[in-house]
Amino acid sequence: MKIMLQIGIIFGVCWIGEGISMLLPFPFPSSVIAMIILFLLLLTKALKVDHIRLKAEFLQKNMAFFFIPASVGIMENFDLLKENVVPLVTIAIVSTVLTFGAAGMTVKYLMRLQEKLRGGKEHDRVDV
Repeated sequence: MKIMLQIGIIFGVCWIGEGISMLLPFPFPSSVIAMIILFLLLLTKALKVDHIRLKAEFLQKNMAFFFIPASVGIMENFDLLKENVVPLVTIAIVSTVLTFGAAGMTVKYLMRLQEKLRGGKEHDRVDV
């Protein structure tokens, strides 16, 4: 019975996210809204991790199952993907490099900010 309650909580959060997505004047994924709501509920301790632990562990253990529809979609559209392999690979490489660069610059900035907040003291500093 505990797992049914946890499924109900997750389903309810997803349902609320779907409702908010419909009310917005611009398109926004309801799954992202639901994740934000779930994060806020956990952050404010309105929902405890133990309230959804069993369901979360089940979903995590069976995560590969959720990639089957995407894999089938790729196989169904393989001819289209084959025709556009160069642009797709280029986009993947460029976006990966940009993501790594942005992450590195963010870490560098935050390390400098931490150093300033400490008053210039170099405790636990790691050079990048």
